Amino acid sequence: MKFSKESISIAMAYVGVLVGAGLSSGQDLLQYFLSFGEIGLAGVAVLGILNIIFGRIIVTLGSHYQSNNHQEVLEQIAHPIIQRIIDVTLVVSCFVVGFVMVAGAGANLQQQFGLPSWLGALVCSLLVCVIAFLDFDKITRVLGVFTPIIVVMILLVTGYTFLGKSYDFAMLDEVSKSLRPAMPNVYLAVINYFALCVMNGVSMAFVLGGSVVRISDAEKGGALGGAIIGVIVGSASMALFANLDKVKDAEIPMLTLVNQIHPAFAVIYAVVIFALIFNTAFSLYYATARRFAGSDIGKMRKILIGIVALGYVCSFGGFSQLVSWMYPLLGYMGILLLVVLAVAWVEERENIIREKFLRRKMMRLLFRKYDDEAEFNAGHKKAFKKLGEMSAADTEELTRDIKSYVEDVVENTDDLQAYAKENLSMEGAPPKDGQEKK
Repeated sequence: MKFSKESISIAMAYVGVLVGAGLSSGQDLLQYFLSFGEIGLAGVAVLGILNIIFGRIIVTLGSHYQSNNHQEVLEQIAHPIIQRIIDVTLVVSCFVVGFVMVAGAGANLQQQFGLPSWLGALVCSLLVCVIAFLDFDKITRVLGVFTPIIVVMILLVTGYTFLGKSYDFAMLDEVSKSLRPAMPNVYLAVINYFALCVMNGVSMAFVLGGSVVRISDAEKGGALGGAIIGVIVGSASMALFANLDKVKDAEIPMLTLVNQIHPAFAVIYAVVIFALIFNTAFSLYYATARRFAGSDIGKMRKILIGIVALGYVCSFGGFSQLVSWMYPLLGYMGILLLVVLAVAWVEERENIIREKFLRRKMMRLLFRKYDDEAEFNAGHKKAFKKLGEMSAADTEELTRDIKSYVEDVVENTDDLQAYAKENLSMEGAPPKDGQEKK
């Protein structure tokens, strides 16, 4: 499978959104999975598979409807009553997990550098406000910049943990019994925790998907992002379980683990964790502000600053305590969202395929305008407009995004026909291009 630059960028940003304080610190994994011992590792494997499946679904739905916020997707795929319930739940979830992330930022800097937790939380909150004043393309790059770093670092930690070493897993399984699990059993832990992950990431993932005009890029980006998350979670879980007796009481278990490798490595890891915590906090607050402000950027920034200020006050509850109290509740609330997303994917699959080829046809038509060897006449212009009106997305926004995409391709490609053949193939297109707008 070939991944475009845009699909990789979306994958990195998607991982940056979901891999926040809990996953990169190990606190979530400790409470939800490793507290069950060896069977908890099987639950982690299932979690990775679910991330791939739903990563693709969520980002693709965002692209399909060219969404600016989660409400624009929900009103298309859910009954009005269910839509309202999920909308309120997502807003609450984004805010709650946002201030849990801020608390995690404070705990991280306190454990590694001895700074007061309130100071680390304040720095994270101020950064969220500052980054909100960048344009969205720059924001996407910021969200994804630390993703490859944390993947490499966790793989290094896992390699160091197991290379040439052996562990008494029976003893570690006994140690796990001293931990208090977040859920009564591992099966419910997988469902609850994954629902929580989706609750955390779906709002920003819809927005990320909405920034992608090519649906195939969204599909690949979401799946790749989910796969990377699976690797991160699986590797971190194995390393933590092997050292469960040493990390079971730590606020930031992974930080305790890397300190055993080398103090300098731990300093770098602490900085990366802080960056990922910031990524998640920003994404949650940003998506919430966009929900209420729509496309009004000025209004969005004002709302975001207000939310961040309130979240900072709420973050004083303590990181591990907030995780154990708030996450299970939010996970239960997210199960309804999982059902809605799965049903929507099944029901909308044919429409998504039609939409994919409809946009490809629009791009190919517009290529003719810039190709010296092709003609772009009134008939082509009329066909382009008609296809835009048939799209499931907003006609004006989609037309603008496709024109922008084509102009970018023209600027960076010498042979438009070859590009269209390789990237905009119409092979496998449904008999009719498009669908009626809902």
